[in-house]
Amino acid sequence: MLRKIAWGMIVAAMTTGCAGQKPPETARSVLPLTSIRLYETGVGYFERTGSAGPSNGTSLPVPAGHLDDALKTLVVLGQGGESQVDGLEFESSISEGMARALAGLSKEAKSAITHFDLLASLKGDEVQVQAGSGTYEGRVIEVIRPEPKPEATEEQEQDDTKERVEEQKPPELVLLLLTKGNEIRRFEADEIEAVRPTSPVTAARLGLALNTLSPNAAQTRRMLRVMARAKGPVTLGYIAEAPLWRTTYRIVLGQEDKAVLQGWALLHNDTDEDWSQVRVQLVNGRPDSFLFPLAAPRYGRRELATPSEKLSTVPQLLDRTPDAIWGDHADDEGGESIGLGSYGTIGHGSGSGSGSGYGYGSGSLSVSGRVSKSDLLEIGNLASIATAAGVESGALFTYTLPRPLDLRAHGSALVPFVQSPVEAKRITWYESDHPRMAVRFVNSTNQTLPPGPVAFFADGGFAGESALDRLKPTEQRFIEFGADIDVETSTKVISGGEETKKLVFEKGKLSVHFVRTERSVHTIENRSGQARSVHWVLGVVSNARVEGPDEVTFDTARNQPIAVFEVPPRKKIEREVRTEQGLSRSYPLRNLEVATLERLAEGTSLPDEQRKAIAEAAQKRSAIQQTIEKKSKNEEAIKEVEADLKRLREHLEALRGETGGVAANPFVRRILTGEDRLTELRQTKTSLEEEERLGWKALEEVLQRLSPPEK
Repeated sequence: MLRKIAWGMIVAAMTTGCAGQKPPETARSVLPLTSIRLYETGVGYFERTGSAGPSNGTSLPVPAGHLDDALKTLVVLGQGGESQVDGLEFESSISEGMARALAGLSKEAKSAITHFDLLASLKGDEVQVQAGSGTYEGRVIEVIRPEPKPEATEEQEQDDTKERVEEQKPPELVLLLLTKGNEIRRFEADEIEAVRPTSPVTAARLGLALNTLSPNAAQTRRMLRVMARAKGPVTLGYIAEAPLWRTTYRIVLGQEDKAVLQGWALLHNDTDEDWSQVRVQLVNGRPDSFLFPLAAPRYGRRELATPSEKLSTVPQLLDRTPDAIWGDHADDEGGESIGLGSYGTIGHGSGSGSGSGYGYGSGSLSVSGRVSKSDLLEIGNLASIATAAGVESGALFTYTLPRPLDLRAHGSALVPFVQSPVEAKRITWYESDHPRMAVRFVNSTNQTLPPGPVAFFADGGFAGESALDRLKPTEQRFIEFGADIDVETSTKVISGGEETKKLVFEKGKLSVHFVRTERSVHTIENRSGQARSVHWVLGVVSNARVEGPDEVTFDTARNQPIAVFEVPPRKKIEREVRTEQGLSRSYPLRNLEVATLERLAEGTSLPDEQRKAIAEAAQKRSAIQQTIEKKSKNEEAIKEVEADLKRLREHLEALRGETGGVAANPFVRRILTGEDRLTELRQTKTSLEEEERLGWKALEEVLQRLSPPEK
């Protein structure tokens, strides 16, 4: 019965709440959706166009969760700028805490709303109670939850001859009502069939709370009524959260490096409104957008100031006499007295606190001898042969679908947004493992292509899949999409070497700039009936020269030169490839080894001044190494003496406990000798540490002669 009453109460609250609200807007008053722009940031710009004026009640539907976005971005546009807007009118949006407070419920956002809470919220309100004995109208005095019945005792449970206590039931509710005839009536929960608030204010209050506290409150449609005067059609624009639009591509490969690019966009209508003949634009850009709590009323807090005297709001003689306040004093022995109290003051205060913090960490690892491109030696610039960088005419690119779109509510659609001939040459790609089928793709469209998966079709069927990153106009990418089983490759290094050209010491590091040369034979066998353009990734930097391939190109995405070999059908070719690179190695000062400096000093291609400086540095480093070895031996000696002293002290302690001082004298002398030795070794350690420090300083002074000239 309690469950029926609870559901009846909730349904009654919903019914009466709706009774106090405005009727839903008709379809005629809603501006039709005409245009949508979808962005990469997860928002959409929605436009609605129609006639606006005081008579037709122009409005637009917005989900409650999107109300803040609409209010902070809504713009009203009239043709020729003739629109006049007086404002926007809508049902107030309130927070869950405010909704609970208005309904007289607990402000705890996660606490469940019970039947008792709903009835207790009506305390003092006028209601109509429908019970088994009749229908009564009046005001709720109190809602009482009686104490539960006591549980059965152990004696009652063990005594089978006695009547067992009934199982405990949940406590029933008792409602006290002051009827219009000034009668106080008591209703138990089992008697109550329905409780209906008769005050329109209370009904609206419960309805508003139910709307806000509903699990689907964020999806509830809110109507924004535009109070505008216009001579013609008016357009309302606003942003709202929208699913990200995503792209997929198809490349149909043809003959003579020609292909057709098809771009498809996946769109989602996650609203409750059907899209009918809506113009859709896809914006390839990321304008800033953020969430901002705007719609719900906000209230400031004021400091509480109180009178200096504690004054009561309840009269002293409202329910008691002076005699009752003073008491009987029947046991007092006699005498008269008077007690005077003092007035007190009440203090007040306010405070606020806030805190914020952030953290950032970064690190780098320096590896001795790490090889990188030299910025001092000029061998060649293979990066200059790359295609021209893409050019964008603006930060945002907009794709407009060719025809208006029809899409049902909560529906999805895959629609084409671009189809254009492009340059896509079929090639064989070889990097490290096995030859791969690929294309050299150039964005020959006039707009940037968003990233997305791409499917390749050739020779009347499917050829493979890959992914396309963001590509500006005229930019080039090498895209792999499958294995090329008709091509085999191998390579053999014939000769190679390094020649040091220049040394630079800067910021505590020695940079060795050198030229690396290599001769290798590349073997390629093409077993297919079609010619192959094999693009071989060379493990060289851009500061290099390459001789031998039919062509040398550059991959800007990987930042690597590519050797191109044209192989006829069913042929096997061998090509000698010669590479020359300008490289550098970096050595931190403390990581420099004697052998490294001696090897550099033996180089014949270094200038005489640098060779002399590095030879002197090798001598300084050798002296430091000798000092380090002495330090190591000294530390071992210190550990040995400390161990001997520990052992002697243990023996001395044992002898003192058995025989006394005479037998202990030899151990005392040895301990004293060991302590003198330990002091000497520690002094030597200090001296060697200073010698090593001065050695590193002298080495750095020598290497400073290799520093670059000041600019």
